[in-house]
Amino acid sequence: MVTDTLEWLRRLRRRFAPGGGDGRGPVLPAPRRTLVFTADFTSATQWVAGRSWAYPDGGPTNPGDNKLDHLVDDPAYSRSGVFRATPRPDGNWDTGLLTTEGSDEGFALRTGDVLEARVKLPVEVGAWPAIWTWRDGDQEIDVFEYHPDNPDLLELSNHVREAHCYHRDPSVRPGAWVDLKVEFGRTSVVWWVNGARVFADHKGVGRSWWAYLIVNLSVSAGRYHPAPGPGVTEMAYEVSQLRVYRR
Repeated sequence: MVTDTLEWLRRLRRRFAPGGGDGRGPVLPAPRRTLVFTADFTSATQWVAGRSWAYPDGGPTNPGDNKLDHLVDDPAYSRSGVFRATPRPDGNWDTGLLTTEGSDEGFALRTGDVLEARVKLPVEVGAWPAIWTWRDGDQEIDVFEYHPDNPDLLELSNHVREAHCYHRDPSVRPGAWVDLKVEFGRTSVVWWVNGARVFADHKGVGRSWWAYLIVNLSVSAGRYHPAPGPGVTEMAYEVSQLRVYRR
């Protein structure tokens, strides 16, 4: 009886010791996360339309970033979850942008949060869709950026501690639906695309990071990516779902 009890204790100790009994880690339940944010783009308390402090003086233009954007708060450009852009007589484009910064709810991402989104990529060359974060002139993490002139490429970036990935994938193409997931880890920001883990930056955001969300469609001015052609009269991309989970 004593021998059986000792053997049981040894097995239990091995199971929960660092490294675990099989050398792959302790057999412990994964930490559960709580849904803390579900995007409702129609909500005026959750999102502010047509201005962002990521743009000089809050907008409406940002030529220094090689953008033709002229931000508008017209609901037709963002509130349905379809982010649109149309040309203006002055050569800029009216564009849709939503941010949680300055909203009544003021939702902000924190270290450890996980964001999941489903997006439909634009087809028009010159379109520049993105989901990203911003606060006080910094704290930028790009969940994704996309340019249809590089049809199979997503840009994934940590500008807090400078790490970047150009992820090429045959499932990424103009007009495609893409599932995105990002964990804003303290020591590593990790990206998944269509369920596959594609990039861990091993830089992270630090322990006390926090930032607001931005969802928008910009228009390239031509320096880094081609500007829209003269026959393009509208461009759009869609975000059908955006959620954030927290421990």
